[in-house]
Amino acid sequence: METREINPWSWQEGFGFAHGREVSGATRILTLSGQCATDATGAPQHKGDMAAQLALCVANLGEVLAAAGMTYANVTGIRVLTTDMDATLANWGTLIGPFAALGHRPASTLAGVTRLFSPDLLVEVEATACA
Repeated sequence: METREINPWSWQEGFGFAHGREVSGATRILTLSGQCATDATGAPQHKGDMAAQLALCVANLGEVLAAAGMTYANVTGIRVLTTDMDATLANWGTLIGPFAALGHRPASTLAGVTRLFSPDLLVEVEATACA
C-alpha cells in the first residue's frame, strides 16, 4: 500500500494534518467508530480535562488499530467532534502526537457539537485506516 499527501495549501502545516491522503494498493479498509475518553467498560474518564481526554481517545484509537494489525501510520483520515473547540485547539498536540512521531499526517476534520453520548465527555475521534 502507498499513500500520498495532497496539499494545495500550506496553512495546515502547523496543525499536523493533510488536506487529502490518497491511498493506492490497499487491500483492507478499517472504519473506526468514534473513540472517546472511556475505560474498557465504556465509563467516561477525566471529566473536565481536555488534554487527558484527547490522550485517552488517541490511546483507544491505537488499541482498535492494534487489534486489526494496524498502527497510526495506517490512518488515512480522522474526524474530531468536540464540545469545546478552544480547549481542543489548545491541546491539539496531544491528538496529533502519535501521528507526528511517525511523520504521518492524516486528513482531518474538526467539528463542534453540542454534546457527546455522556455529558462528561468533551471530545470523540473517529478514523479510517487502510492496509
